[in-house]
Amino acid sequence: MLEMHDVSRTVDGEVHLADINFTFEAGKLYTILGRTGAGKTSLMRALMGLLPLDRGQVLLDGQDITAHPVWERKMAMVYQQFINYPHLNVLDNVAFPLRRQGVRKAEARARAREFLELVDLGSMLDRRPSQLSGGQQQRVALARALVKEARTLMLDEPLVNLDYKLREQLREQFPRILERNRNSVILYATTEPREAMQLGDEILVMHEGRILDTGPPEEIFDRPANIQVATIMGDPPISTFPGVIEGDTLRLGGGISIPGIRRALPGDGEYLVGVRPIDINIPGPIPAQVAISEVSGSETVVHLITPFGDVLMLSQGVSSYDPDERLEIGFVADNLYFFSTDGRLISAPYGEERA
Repeated sequence: MLEMHDVSRTVDGEVHLADINFTFEAGKLYTILGRTGAGKTSLMRALMGLLPLDRGQVLLDGQDITAHPVWERKMAMVYQQFINYPHLNVLDNVAFPLRRQGVRKAEARARAREFLELVDLGSMLDRRPSQLSGGQQQRVALARALVKEARTLMLDEPLVNLDYKLREQLREQFPRILERNRNSVILYATTEPREAMQLGDEILVMHEGRILDTGPPEEIFDRPANIQVATIMGDPPISTFPGVIEGDTLRLGGGISIPGIRRALPGDGEYLVGVRPIDINIPGPIPAQVAISEVSGSETVVHLITPFGDVLMLSQGVSSYDPDERLEIGFVADNLYFFSTDGRLISAPYGEERA
């Protein structure tokens, strides 16, 4: 068990970590999701002992390790910029941390070979890093972290510098690769919501050095704690705009009205309304104008201008939309999110606000 109590760090007036309190349990894979600069790397480096803290404690199995140096923490980390020793072959790259721990050469090489087999590099033991592809080099770095069988394994955006095909391949392999370390605490930082949901047993959503929300992936996606979490969890993100509830009718800017609101809300009044891009349909009663469209794989993301604000629409398949093209869109009232004017979740399509 790994604990953080009131962990904070500020550098030149900029908050890197703010009152972080969290307990990581062994046997779980935690994905830390947030945009660049959210504090993901700072959190991991604080756990490793690579960053001094302004205040707070880090505990491992109840022992305060806040002041312990890196080499005493039984932790391993894989960085987005994979680092391998160019003068060593693949086998010796992975055996290196064991040799530094005093493990005999034969035993270190045997364990290294086992973990290289695990990451599908068993046939490349004698190659140098320069003879490997980017994906293979990242797997060498991963095997070197895994072989230590550390109490805590941290992966800081390990796939970000790989091309799309390699990322998809390694994402599929990660659950099998990490199974050997299931008795460890595993943290995986990413900026991609889909990756966080695909890999994690539990997600931590970070923004500006703070943890905004935690929980199982489906729960965070379906019932985000607030509008910021809902935006971070979406790819493409949720669209939000102001609205007023009057009875069972939602009134939006530009004189747009949507009847049939059957949600349990605190009452009439002002709300922030959210709609996910996949829940916008054509045709509908709302006039919209295309700003730009982007093809993303087998989907098309369309940026629309409406009387009540800008929204994103996700169209399945590759579609062609011209700038300034006029469309008529709609969305199902039952699929809308309602937030308070300060951003707190009030009502979601899949249940009310979480406790």
